[in-house]
Amino acid sequence: VQLQASGGGLVQAGGSLRLSCAASGSIFSFNIMGWYRQAPGKQRELVALISNIGSTNYADSVKGRFAIFRGNAKNTQYLQMNSLKPEDTAVYYCCGYSGSTYWGQGTQVTVSS
Repeated sequence: VQLQASGGGLVQAGGSLRLSCAASGSIFSFNIMGWYRQAPGKQRELVALISNIGSTNYADSVKGRFAIFRGNAKNTQYLQMNSLKPEDTAVYYCCGYSGSTYWGQGTQVTVSS
């Protein structure tokens, strides 16, 4: 199973980005999908999770600004990021969980002030 994340880039503070993640090689649906991020010198931290029935969970730092949702295609997900701040700068990793956790390769998000 491979997860491919895309959509990162450079944006000014206050701007928006949408990250995408698609899994290939899987015959099952992930129970939970989500996004984590890791800034330089910091530990990887949870950004958002979504279950297969649409329940969501967000880090306090992104509540009201980010939205996670699943696509129509199996094992696809998106992270809509609005009102971006410089402190959102990090490598964003998508993941999927179904008994085991599978990770994507990461996509860089840089927010300039």
